Amino acid sequence: MNEGNDELLKRVRRIAGQVAAIEKALTANADCTTTLHLVAATRGAINGLMDEIIEEHVRDHVADPDLTAAERAAGAEELIAVIRRYAK
Repeated sequence: MNEGNDELLKRVRRIAGQVAAIEKALTANADCTTTLHLVAATRGAINGLMDEIIEEHVRDHVADPDLTAAERAAGAEELIAVIRRYAK
């Protein structure tokens, strides 16, 4: 990750704010619906972040035509391992 790091960091900071809002809702004993909406929004934001990072990984470590076959295979294996862990 390099070119889009600033944008990714902005996304991470927004997610941190969303997590803080969840903590605040739980501390204040907010109703379940409010808390669930906050969690759902945070989950969506994290999934979006994951999508961006996966896309960047594929472009840089799998699809780049300048990579050797071994480098592409290694990049694919790294991605498969992450996806398996994420899917659990």
